[in-house]
Amino acid sequence: MKKLSKVIISCAITGSIHTPTMSEALPVNADQIAEQALGAAEAGAAILHLHARKEEDGAPSSAPEDYMRFLPRIKQGCDAVVNITTGGGLGMSLDQRLLAANTLKPELASMNMGSLNFGLFQAAEKISSFKQPWEKGYLEMTKDFILSNTFSQIERGITELSAHGTRFEFECYDVGHLYNLAWAVERKLVKPPFLVQCIFGVLGGIGPDAENLMHMKRVADSLFGDDYILSILGAGRHQTSLVTLGAILGGCVRVGLEDSIYLGKGVLARSNAEQVAKIKRILTELSLEVATPDDARQMLLLKGADQTAF
Repeated sequence: MKKLSKVIISCAITGSIHTPTMSEALPVNADQIAEQALGAAEAGAAILHLHARKEEDGAPSSAPEDYMRFLPRIKQGCDAVVNITTGGGLGMSLDQRLLAANTLKPELASMNMGSLNFGLFQAAEKISSFKQPWEKGYLEMTKDFILSNTFSQIERGITELSAHGTRFEFECYDVGHLYNLAWAVERKLVKPPFLVQCIFGVLGGIGPDAENLMHMKRVADSLFGDDYILSILGAGRHQTSLVTLGAILGGCVRVGLEDSIYLGKGVLARSNAEQVAKIKRILTELSLEVATPDDARQMLLLKGADQTAF
């Protein structure tokens, strides 16, 4: 992979996996998303990975107007890179998933690199009472659900967003997704440097083991040489250990309440900023320098915040 002098911290602020019942700290409306995004940026996050939620009940939303409730405030309040999801919420159509990024033309967007079973149903089994009526069914339906990212869907998403100058966080949940990215590279759909976000610990994807991280890195090295930047995401309780290992290996890191609602074993995080501060402290102790937003733009060849549509 590309040799880096600085480590990019990404923070995934709210996502569409955790539901309002799971954590009081989870931001579920525009004010909370904006406040926590700004806090994460102040704590050291160079990239803010953003989903939107419906104001009335905190359910995932793909509506550009829901994004616009918080994006201008984030842009005005910090210089972090905004990364808009194209994964959206589970069960959304491709049109829905691409709508916000196509409308708002961010510097960076996520791009899932393959279809997979995406199991959240076990979370529903642990909760006896839900705050919102949509939560239980949303989690339980994933027992019979495939998150669809076919080659045609991937090609369409990359082509449409590339036309706006948007670049990508390529989300790889298993080894085969790296080969799917290699297919996109071979077809000249994307150009280096590739931000390869390896994701460990989602039921249906590769498991959260150090050996799996090493294997994913070996495969990515063989496919992309020094044309890619590795970033690591560990779901749930595996967050800190896996992202720390990734940083030691020379990669970048992603934390945030989308990926884990915990700060440590049995301790719920009070905010996204708290998770960012923790990993920044670990990186500093490892004598690794943390990238600024402008560093991240230079490293990823981004178009600049002034070229977005928000």
